[in-house]
Parts: sequence; C-alpha cells; structure tokens
Amino acid sequence: MDLKLQDKVIIVTGGAKGIGRGISEVLATEGAIPVIVGRNENDNHLAVSEINALGFTANQVVAELSSPEACQQVVAQVTSQFGRIDGLVNNAGINDGVGLENGSYEGFMKSLHSNLVHYYMLAHYALPALKKSKGVILNIGSKTAETGQGGTSAYAAANGGRNALTREWAVELLPYGIRVNAIIVAECYTPLYERWINTLPNPKEKLESIEKKIPLGNRMTSAEEIANTAAFLLSSCSSHTTGQLIHVDGGYVHLDRSISE
Repeated sequence: MDLKLQDKVIIVTGGAKGIGRGISEVLATEGAIPVIVGRNENDNHLAVSEINALGFTANQVVAELSSPEACQQVVAQVTSQFGRIDGLVNNAGINDGVGLENGSYEGFMKSLHSNLVHYYMLAHYALPALKKSKGVILNIGSKTAETGQGGTSAYAAANGGRNALTREWAVELLPYGIRVNAIIVAECYTPLYERWINTLPNPKEKLESIEKKIPLGNRMTSAEEIANTAAFLLSSCSSHTTGQLIHVDGGYVHLDRSISE
C-alpha cells in the first residue's frame, strides 16, 4: 500500500530512540522527512545519520521540550527550513515514578511539563502550519491512564491528559480538516523499558512473567509494530479516522486476563 507520505515533513518528538526511533525509521522508508526532536544532540545526529545511511532522509532539532519557549523555537526552525509541517507526533516522555504517597507538588508539576505540557505547546505552535497542510496530529500514550500502575500518579495523569486532548483536538480541529488520533502503548520493549526491568531483583523472570500476560503471542510489542500503525494514521489512507485511541498492545489492556493463564 502506498501511504502517500512522500516528502511530508513530520515532527517526531523523542524520535532518536525507542518508539520514536521506530516511527522515524518507518516514516523515512515511506518517503517522508521525519524531523527528530530531542534534548540530546548526539543521539539526534546518530539517528539521522543511520537513517541517511539507509538511503532515506531525516533531520533533527535539539530542544528541551519541558520549556514552552523551546517548543516555539522547534516549530519556527522546522517551518523556516522546510516551509511546511504535515504532521506532528507527540511521543517524548518518561515514566518518572512520581507517586501519591512519596511524591511532591514540585515533582508532580515537573512531570506534567515533561510528559504532557509540551504535547499542547507543540500542537499550539504548529497549528498555523498544520492548518495550511491539513496535517495530522498523533499522540503516543500509555496504558497507565486506563489500568493504573501504582507509584506513578504524575505519569498516569499526563497520559489521561493525552487521551483527553486527543478527543478535544479532534473536535476543535474538524473545521480545518486536521485529524487527531492516539496510539496507546502497553508493554513495548525499548531501551528505557530495558533500563527499568534491569533495576528489578530478577529481571529475566520478571520480563517472562509480563510476557505471559500479553494475550497475542505472549510477547512484547515491538517499536516497529507501533511505528507501522503510526505511519498509517499519519497518512491519507486513514483519511476518515479521527479522535481515536488505538491500542497496539497485543490485547493487553482489553482482553480477559484468564486467557493468558
């Protein structure tokens, strides 16, 4: 299927690693120009160089997205360089473990800025360009908003906000033909996930116990599987899909747990 993404300029936050990297690579193979946004310049350049080495095009912008001013500068830089923005993938964030009992006001607010506020700010600043292109916004979210996890109030709240903004923006942006959807991730093996699992007493056993609870195939979701769905949702092939929270999770969130026992 031709996704008709050739030369589409698509911002991908957190696009240098993990899920974001997977999305950047798939978009590039489809002929789009992913613009990777992240705080680590070396990571950004490495991702771009590796995508370029495969014969595809990518670019990057260094930014600390918890700063609203930086979000504005990202959009200004991309529009100045390319003259357009066709898509925005809000993906950057981290499950930082700011809980209720052991958290604080400062930690909670910092987490919201790291995991939610920049979703709003980038969409806000990119909107004029997206209106011109009738572009697409794709938010990447987490199951924590629906299932809870324990000890991560701020991240769960941020993801609840991502879900709500997806539906709200889909309504507000209807007159402009801008579609807004979200992919909800459950258990996806990324460098961040690996780092977390290795902090546990028996990481191998813990990983196996998690995989057994994933109904489809008893395995983790891959970044590529999420990226393939992302590319479809960013393309005109999904031209009548908006306001949807699409779970790419092997049935983890919604299927009966008893089938995995």
